[in-house]
Amino acid sequence: MSGLALGMVLAAAVFHALWNLAAKSSQGDTTIFVWMYYSLGCVVTLPFGIGYAIYSGASYGWELPLATAVTAVMHIGYAMLLQTGYRKADLGVVYPVARGVGPVLTIFVAVCFLGERPETLALIGGLIIIGGILIVTGKKLFQRSSGLGTGLFYGSATGAAIATYTLWDNFSVNTLAVDPILYFGLSGVFQAVLMLPWVLRKRTQIAPTWRSDGRRAMIIAVLSPLAYILVLYAMTFTSVALVAPVRESSIIIGALLAWWLFKEEDPLRRILGACVVVGGIALIAIS
Repeated sequence: MSGLALGMVLAAAVFHALWNLAAKSSQGDTTIFVWMYYSLGCVVTLPFGIGYAIYSGASYGWELPLATAVTAVMHIGYAMLLQTGYRKADLGVVYPVARGVGPVLTIFVAVCFLGERPETLALIGGLIIIGGILIVTGKKLFQRSSGLGTGLFYGSATGAAIATYTLWDNFSVNTLAVDPILYFGLSGVFQAVLMLPWVLRKRTQIAPTWRSDGRRAMIIAVLSPLAYILVLYAMTFTSVALVAPVRESSIIIGALLAWWLFKEEDPLRRILGACVVVGGIALIAIS
């Protein structure tokens, strides 16, 4: 992996951890909150995408609306799983599990179905990531009162969603040659429109959710697309099997923030598990 790609993906990891902190601390209705930051996000990114398309003179056919519609559905599923997980379980469990499961599944699919051949170190790194996840969950996983089972479930489901949209987005920006900024901006429009029927059913919650979480939604609207656009550009010249795991270095920041701000239990074990996951990421990065 080149230094430029590594720098872009690590910067994305920092932004990602920060916006997940904002998501965890939200207080309003989950559906309304997700719709708010998707709507605000497309307002931020779409003008840049349209401007770039005009400047570059690029023209797109059916590929652009198809790709953005598919990724919109995938991202809605991801966001709802993530937000529900944060409401029902600890950030220190959901976040590292989600960010660890995602790249492992991505590597599996990239190798088995996309014909990519990562180095042996990368595959070992994937196994180490799994070990780190087991450390994060610890012996309390099977105790019903611990809440770790809930965190593991939502973290794993979110990780599967991450792997799904990562592979599709890699296909979109590389095979379909869709510009990442325009792609992300238009997907935000699709996300906002697709969620509108559910939002209208809860329209009485829009104002209260905005009052309690408006600033958090704006933070996510800026940092989430910025983080992911950096990743999409990195994937245009770096293997997806390498990009996806390196971005998960954000879990160290997430583990520290969970302990510092939310006073979550077992901070040392969870931070240790996060460090083990990052060790797996390091092997992938140097492979």
